[in-house]
Amino acid sequence: STLEVKRQRRVQRQALARKFTQEQIRPGTPEPVEGREHVYVQTELYLEEIRDHIIEVDGECQTDDFLDRPPTPLFIPAKTGKDVATQIEEGELFDFDIEVKPILEVLVGKTVEQALLEVMEEEELAQLWSHQRAFAELRNAEFAELQRLEEQDRRIREEKERRRLEHLEKLRKQKETAEKIAARAFAQRYLADLIPSVFNNLHERGFFYDPIERDIETEFFPWLMSEVEETLQKKVLGRMMLDSLIRMVVEKRLDEFSHAPPFGQPEAPAEEEPGATDASPQVTGEADAADQPVAEKEETDSPVVEEQPSDTTSSQLEE
Repeated sequence: STLEVKRQRRVQRQALARKFTQEQIRPGTPEPVEGREHVYVQTELYLEEIRDHIIEVDGECQTDDFLDRPPTPLFIPAKTGKDVATQIEEGELFDFDIEVKPILEVLVGKTVEQALLEVMEEEELAQLWSHQRAFAELRNAEFAELQRLEEQDRRIREEKERRRLEHLEKLRKQKETAEKIAARAFAQRYLADLIPSVFNNLHERGFFYDPIERDIETEFFPWLMSEVEETLQKKVLGRMMLDSLIRMVVEKRLDEFSHAPPFGQPEAPAEEEPGATDASPQVTGEADAADQPVAEKEETDSPVVEEQPSDTTSSQLEE
């Protein structure tokens, strides 16, 4: 009937409107965060390759020549049944008041339904926006907490690494200190008998000496020996001069006594000639007598000469 058809159409329209509304208010994917983007992914059972450029292939085919064929005539079905006519009077098929009422009902219902759908959509959109804002705030809070935890984890790792390095440095210093202490103890134990022996050897070889004694040995004794040598040389020179003088005097006297007396003096008796011959022994005796005082003088002078270096030695020692 007409009412049933209208009711079915209205139900179909309502179902389509509900489906459209559900499609419109279906929550979509939220906007991507900064630095990211959404990528379309196929979820069908059979994946289809998406290409921006369609593959085109040129092909050619040569057919045989066909003869012209006449055009196909139009298909006209055969007429069946009987022709019947019906007379419809005015007002039999359409009554405005009766026909306009369901139309108005449909229009008003559709308008009210559309208004309700729009209100519901606005409310749902508002809820979606509020959910998105809450989700964004929650995500930002979680992101901030994640950054805080990452920073805390980084600080803990750095602190752990620093503590580990400090511990290794402490162990290294302790090991180095222990090695130094052991080396020092070993060196002390090894050098305990070495140092005295070294000092004894150096002292025996003369590396450690008394400066005064060394000064006397290097400065005073050479000077004393030079002075003594010079004094002895002077003494030898004086003795040689004295010997030469004595020799000259003896030779002169020998010449005087060996020659004859001058003219006018009486000659000595012949008996006394042996006395003249004995003059040489006398002269030699006199020479010996003369030599004795000189020797005694030299012997007496020698202490005087030797006393002079002693005085200088005592003065140098006092200095």
